Amino acid sequence: MQFEPVIGLEIHAQLKTATKIFCGCSTTFGAPANTHTCPICLGMPGVLPVLNKKVVEFTLRMALATNCTIPEQSRFARKNYFYPDLPKGYQISQYELPIAVGGHVNIDVNGQTKRIGLTRIHMEEDAGKLIHDDTRPISFVDLNRTGTPLMEIVSEPDLRSAEEAGAYLRVLRTVIRWIGVGDGNMEEGSFRCDANVSIRPMGSDTFGTRTEIKNVNSFKNVEKAIQYEIARQTDLLTEGGEVLQETRLWDPAKGITTSMRSKEEAHDYRYFPDPDLLPVVIDPAWLKAVENALPELPDARRSRFISDYRLSDYDAGVLTSSRELADYFEACLENNSDPKQAANWIMGPLLGLLNAENKTIEQTPISAKELSGLLTLMDEDVISGKIAKTVFEEMAAAGKSARRIVVEKGWAQVSDSSALEGEIDRLVAAHPDEVVRFKAGNTKLMGFFVGQVMKATQGKANPKLVNEILQKKLNS
Repeated sequence: MQFEPVIGLEIHAQLKTATKIFCGCSTTFGAPANTHTCPICLGMPGVLPVLNKKVVEFTLRMALATNCTIPEQSRFARKNYFYPDLPKGYQISQYELPIAVGGHVNIDVNGQTKRIGLTRIHMEEDAGKLIHDDTRPISFVDLNRTGTPLMEIVSEPDLRSAEEAGAYLRVLRTVIRWIGVGDGNMEEGSFRCDANVSIRPMGSDTFGTRTEIKNVNSFKNVEKAIQYEIARQTDLLTEGGEVLQETRLWDPAKGITTSMRSKEEAHDYRYFPDPDLLPVVIDPAWLKAVENALPELPDARRSRFISDYRLSDYDAGVLTSSRELADYFEACLENNSDPKQAANWIMGPLLGLLNAENKTIEQTPISAKELSGLLTLMDEDVISGKIAKTVFEEMAAAGKSARRIVVEKGWAQVSDSSALEGEIDRLVAAHPDEVVRFKAGNTKLMGFFVGQVMKATQGKANPKLVNEILQKKLNS
């Protein structure tokens, strides 16, 4: 029997606010344990939470960017469960009335575009963190993260492969970073994913029993964990077994999922409206202001790059993989009119350099203005494409402009026709046999003569002018 995977993802994205969702404690990562806490986030008796307006604004940005419907009113609920990193004994989240519902994003997999629906987006607070001792059976509790604002994004079960899940995660991470509401850092835990995976007979409309995979901290591991779980469930059903509804942990070292606990249902958490927090009512004028402040979104910018700059779909996709990279590309065009040339240099030498040094575009040693200056020298025939690559390397190493490097090194291209004619006359006279063979029809020897001129001029001769003069000399 052939089976079809059915996958839905729950993403918890930490919002990039300076303070926590219900108190004024800092959200800075990496502080000493239990130093960013107060009576409110520690759940001390008699304290009251106060909602951080910036959390609402950031969540609204994401909702608008993903085509969600925003109800007039939402409210917070208490999600009750016991765990050592949850000091209040409950988590403040949203349940029946989330801040955003519906919505969708588009993903591209194997050249095909697919729309993935969103069930909801809601706000909630994070729990703390357990730190396990490697030498003793002891765990410590760090409550710095308690109360950090999270945005949970729940997808519809529209994903059908690990590759689609990976593409969906990357799209959402790009949007989150693009609109400035989070950093999407999976290694620091500010972008976390739980995957719900089930399989069903091909062609069936009935969902199978699902498992939830936790403890996944990279895009690659999300894909590996889903692939493993699909294979595990397929083997179970093929052999006549039964898939249990449970939560499983991903073990990256062994490449397997292992059982953690039976899967809870919503009623196990005993949700009820939080009596300490008022309903969240969104003012329409404020919502409109938030919408108007959104930047041009990735899909729109990608489409514009294709239509305005005549870039390929692939090139436009790479250049809009981050807002900073897209800004860099367009900054290059302010002083250089050839979009394709700029795209090639950014996606080739520049990204190659950054990848080799494990840097982002924000850390580039060559600014957009400086790269544009290099491209301008090529357009003006001051330097050849071959010399430009050497100039680029010098720019990255020395932090100097292209024009300054060319002047200091004496790398300017020779475009003086009289000087080149004299050099070419000497070379033609020195190779009479090759001249005879060329005139007899062996036109491939043109490359030999061009190479000799470039060698004699140390690569500085203008190749276009060299070809023109050689054609005239050899065909006379």
